Amino acid sequence: MQISDFQGFTNLVTMFLHRAAERGDRPFLGAKHAGQWSTISWHETADRVCRLAEALRGLGLNAGDRVMLVSENRPEWCIADHAIMAAGLVTVPAYTTNTERDHLHVLENSGARAVIVSNAKLALPLLPAALRAESLEHVIAIEPMRQSQGGKLTFHAWDDLLAGGDALAARAAVDTRIATIGRADTACIIYTSGTGGSPRGVLQHHGAILTCVEGAATVIHEDLVWEDERFLSFLPLSHAYEHTGGQYLPIGIGSEIYYAEGLDKLASNIEETRPSFMVVVPRLFEVLRTRIMKQVEKQGKVPNYLMARALNLAARKGAGKSRLIDKPIDLVLERTLRPKIRARFGGRMKAMISGGAPLNPDVGRFFDAMGLMVLQGYGQTEAGPVISCNRPRAGLAMETVGPPLKGVEVKIAEDGEILVRGELVMHGYWQNSAETERAIPHDGPNAGWLQTGDIGHFDARGRIMITDRKKDMIVNDKGDNVSPQKVEGMLTLQPEIAQAMVSGDRRPYVVGLIVPDAEWAHDWARAQGETFDMTALQDLPAFRNAVRAAVDRVNKDLSVIEKVRQFTFADEAFSTDNGEMTPSLKIRRHKLKERYGARMDALYKS
Repeated sequence: MQISDFQGFTNLVTMFLHRAAERGDRPFLGAKHAGQWSTISWHETADRVCRLAEALRGLGLNAGDRVMLVSENRPEWCIADHAIMAAGLVTVPAYTTNTERDHLHVLENSGARAVIVSNAKLALPLLPAALRAESLEHVIAIEPMRQSQGGKLTFHAWDDLLAGGDALAARAAVDTRIATIGRADTACIIYTSGTGGSPRGVLQHHGAILTCVEGAATVIHEDLVWEDERFLSFLPLSHAYEHTGGQYLPIGIGSEIYYAEGLDKLASNIEETRPSFMVVVPRLFEVLRTRIMKQVEKQGKVPNYLMARALNLAARKGAGKSRLIDKPIDLVLERTLRPKIRARFGGRMKAMISGGAPLNPDVGRFFDAMGLMVLQGYGQTEAGPVISCNRPRAGLAMETVGPPLKGVEVKIAEDGEILVRGELVMHGYWQNSAETERAIPHDGPNAGWLQTGDIGHFDARGRIMITDRKKDMIVNDKGDNVSPQKVEGMLTLQPEIAQAMVSGDRRPYVVGLIVPDAEWAHDWARAQGETFDMTALQDLPAFRNAVRAAVDRVNKDLSVIEKVRQFTFADEAFSTDNGEMTPSLKIRRHKLKERYGARMDALYKS
């Protein structure tokens, strides 16, 4: 397969069908059923895509109509997404964590005429919204479920839609239709999960995603050995990052896609499926790092000594201060510690690609020390969503997010904001011309450039360095700028702290909201002869002092204006369930400030 293969693709369905013709009966989509992994082939997937596409048109849906997709990651997600586009329709992915109110917003804003939902559990918050949405007519259930007596809605079984029609006729109809779909045509409307405000529908066209796929494939092709690859899909496919990086990139390079069962089974799924690539968010890296460190700590002096040496080597390598004497130590690590760590990641992991939020450089260096390659990328939904990615040949500096991908222009505005131009940039927000104009102005010195809202600069080797979100930047009462993400990242590296948010806008100093690490708190309580009750522990001065010590360790490496002077505890962990984290595991600052604002403000009076 050559990079030049990508040049002839006019839409995402064409790319998929082309790869399916090449791969034929080879395994493509893998999932676990009744405790066993099974796969369906490229050929069989293409057949189902075409059958479903014609069934959707048979429901009376017309070119350009929107179809909402509510499902966990599974083979049917990929089939449905392609079938919607193959029918000339527009996919509207929705998060499985959406509330009834969230679903109603997406349904009404997009004007979707049909929705595909995977199971009865996900239908619970969806169906009440579906009954209220004026435009919605059809509900397609992937798994059998009890039909609502909604009246205006017509229910269809997934298997029934796939069973109808002639396979050859369906494929011929799809081929004719997709010949008229160009790179500028809308492929999907992805609603940004957002760390603040109501989600906006980003109009992603076929060319935007294809540009990102080609750029990412170029990195794999030129910097790594390109073989028969396997991706493990874990992040929500309704998020642009996984949609492009975890679905269309593997399709673009002809790879298998396996679907993880969930966070609680991710570690075992990695060992079982032995992926070569994973698309991951920083929060997951932090969790995996903590688990590895705790496991090694329990194995005795020798493994702990080896881990310490590995981390020292990685630190010197990152600082460009490697020594000749490091080589034999590195060889010892390659024969002792690292193979065991790699085995926990399946033994054939080529790279884990980090995106969605900034990765703390120390976390990246930890995985490098353990012999696992981390490629940090950067982007946003409004840009396909991949703008840049670290490249081994450019030097894996963990403080950077690499150079721009092929076909992407990046420049830095006078105020430090990162601006992007190219085919990957969205065509705007659905039915929101005012926000579109703010994001991509038509006039002025930056006309035509996407305003990312991120602050950064290029290093001497042309790699992008992100310093913070423009809107998240803390500006204290003296006018000094503080990066909250930097401070939060350092706090969550401490074993005592699981999650943190800092604030201090127009205030004399920075304060923090902290979620203690549950496992550490349990061990602390046992050592102190206390009952493990997180709420009760937080009232104990000794417990607070232990967390204070962790904050003070971080403060030693921060400037005067960055130091966390006071902190308070959160009532519970930040999660998607309580709405305090996005589906890509970024904290929702506005939600946390709504809940804990008064408590944090009180820290300035103590």
